[in-house]
Amino acid sequence: LAVSDMLVSISNLAEMLFMLLLEHGLLVMRPSIVRHMDSVIDTLICSSVVSSLSFLGVIAVDRYITIFYALRYHSIMTLQRAVATMASVWLASTVSSAVLITYYRSNTVLLCLIGFFLFMLVLMLVLYIHMFALARHHLHSISSQQKPPTAHRGGSLKAAVTLTILLGVFFICWGP
Repeated sequence: LAVSDMLVSISNLAEMLFMLLLEHGLLVMRPSIVRHMDSVIDTLICSSVVSSLSFLGVIAVDRYITIFYALRYHSIMTLQRAVATMASVWLASTVSSAVLITYYRSNTVLLCLIGFFLFMLVLMLVLYIHMFALARHHLHSISSQQKPPTAHRGGSLKAAVTLTILLGVFFICWGP
């Protein structure tokens, strides 16, 4: 995730620098090379964005597995599966971005990225709400088993606030 986010920043910076150098005449290239360089940089940007969103989804799935399959987590999420997941995210991000940029038609890339963003938002929302519901259920079960039942509102409220902040930050940062 950190590498993906850094690549988003670096590729945007590279594109901006490339455009500024061209505009001010400090870099002179044939139009065909400029288009090729622009396609390469756009593919890098698109790939970085898709991989970053994908890794946020993968982290949500990993947390879900951690909570709902705690006793089997280490047999489910092995080092080989983690490496395969990371490699798959990078490969799928790179290939899909290259295809999107190569066969770019009007707003196709933008619509695909928005659709993918919304898919990741819904995936994370469903997973985190399900985890929150389980935590709330466990908190209620624990408090009902204690001799003088204690209120579980504080922990439930804290979990709800954490969930809201997590999804809110995701939406605010990636929405624009």
